[in-house]
Amino acid sequence: MRWGGLFFFLRGFPITILLSQRKMHAFLKGGSLPQKEKSAAKEKPGSCEAKRSRAVPWVEKYRPRCVDEVAHQEEVVAVLKKSLQGADLPNLLFYGPPGTGKTSAILAAARDLFGPELYAQRVLELNASDERGIQVVRHKVKNFAQLTASSTRKDGSPCPPFKIVVLDEADSMTSAAQAALRRTMERETKTTRFCLICNYVSRIIEPLTSRCSKFRFKPLSDAAQEQRVRHVCDQEGLKIEQEALTELVKVAEGDLRRAITMLQSAARLVVGATITRAIIMEISASVPTAMLNALVEACRSSSIDKMDLAVQNICCEGYAATTLIGQLHEVVLCRADLSDRQKSAIADKLGEVDKCLVDGADEYLQMLALCSVLMTQFNRPAE
Repeated sequence: MRWGGLFFFLRGFPITILLSQRKMHAFLKGGSLPQKEKSAAKEKPGSCEAKRSRAVPWVEKYRPRCVDEVAHQEEVVAVLKKSLQGADLPNLLFYGPPGTGKTSAILAAARDLFGPELYAQRVLELNASDERGIQVVRHKVKNFAQLTASSTRKDGSPCPPFKIVVLDEADSMTSAAQAALRRTMERETKTTRFCLICNYVSRIIEPLTSRCSKFRFKPLSDAAQEQRVRHVCDQEGLKIEQEALTELVKVAEGDLRRAITMLQSAARLVVGATITRAIIMEISASVPTAMLNALVEACRSSSIDKMDLAVQNICCEGYAATTLIGQLHEVVLCRADLSDRQKSAIADKLGEVDKCLVDGADEYLQMLALCSVLMTQFNRPAE
C-alpha cells in the first residue's frame, strides 16, 4: 500500500504533510528519522556536533607535544632529553609557579618515550587537588603501579619497561596520603616512575623529596611569552597591537597558560577585529590607569572625602582589591617623590591588607585602611 499523504487537524486547520513511504514507516515506528539520516546530519560540516568537536581551548590545542616544544625551561629540557636517550627516568619532582610548563613537560616526555600507541596504557595522570586522599594512593595508584610493563611494542621495537604516574597539584595531598605514597614508590620502583607536580615544594614531605630528582620551573620571560603568543596569533589569524601584546605579557606575570586563555577570550570578544590594549585590560579586569591615578591623587590631596570617593568608585566598578594591590605596588615602587622608608611602610601595609583579604576581610574597609597609609606617607616630608 502506498501512502500518498497524511492529514492532521490542528486547531481546526488541515495541514497536509507529504511523507515518503520510508519516512512514514520510520515515523510510525519511533517518531524519528532513520539512523542513517541522523548520522548524515551529524556529519554535516556546519552542524552543531562538528562545531562542538572543533571547540578546543587554545591552552590544550597548543600544548607542547614533544620535549623540544617546552618553552624557556632549558635546564629541565636538557635533562629530560638525556633521560630519553637512555630510555630511563628517575622519580621526578617538578615545582614552580603555575603556567610554566610543568605538566606539559612530563606529558611530552611520556609521549616521546612510549609513542601514541602506548601512551594511554602507560601513563596515569591524577589531579591531587581532587583525588588527594589516602584511599586513592592505596587503591588507584597502587593497583596501576603493580601492573607489569613489557619492554617491547607490538611491532617488536624496544620500549621502556616501566609506567609513569603523574600526580598534579601534589602539594594538596594530605600528609597521610604522601606517607602512603612513599612506601608505594619504594616497592614499585622496577615497574613505575612517579612524577610529582606542585607549586610549593615546602608542602611535600621530606621522605618524598629525597626520593625524587627536583626541577624548578621558573616564570617565563617576556620574550618567550611574546614569541609563543605571536605563534598562536599567526595560527589563528589574529591581529594584535604591540601595546596589547606587551600589556598581555605584563598581566600574565610569567604564566603562559593565563596569557593564552586571555588571548582566546579577547579573540572571542573582538571577533575578527584588531585586539587593542583596552581589550586586554578589560579581559584581565585590571584597574584602568586613569582610575588608578585618580586614587593616588586623592591620597596625595589630604582629603578623606576625596579618598573615600575614589575607593567607592573602584568598588562600584567591581574591580578586585587583590588586583588593585598589585597595581599599587608597581606605582609605589616607581614613585620618585617617596623615600625608601616611606615605600617600605606602604609595602608593609600592602602585605598586611593582602593577608586580611585572603582571610576573608571586607574589601572596602581594607582598601580604606591601605589608602589611609598611602595618604600618611604621601604627605610626610621625605627624609
